[in-house]
Amino acid sequence: MTSNVPETGNRPSRAEQSKLQQAQLEVVRAEGDYQRLRVAYLELAQNNQGNEVGLAMIGADMDRAHANLQRLSGLRQLPFTHEPTRTVRREALRMAEESS
Repeated sequence: MTSNVPETGNRPSRAEQSKLQQAQLEVVRAEGDYQRLRVAYLELAQNNQGNEVGLAMIGADMDRAHANLQRLSGLRQLPFTHEPTRTVRREALRMAEESS
């Protein structure tokens, strides 16, 4: 008869659990940062397209947040994901044209 209770030798130590929880929190924080910056970029691109400095500043932060999220997720940076702001800007312009 097998038991569903893991053996004590198979359980992660408290230090390992703590590291895992910390890593999970970092990924959640990085995802939140990226999404917050993405929304800010889209809003600025839709409502104030002439603000190139603002778009560049938020875009650079968004690119860094995206790269950090990829790093934390264990993904290597792929060439087509190098500058996610290009994709977001195209999306913002398309949305602005559709709403006009």
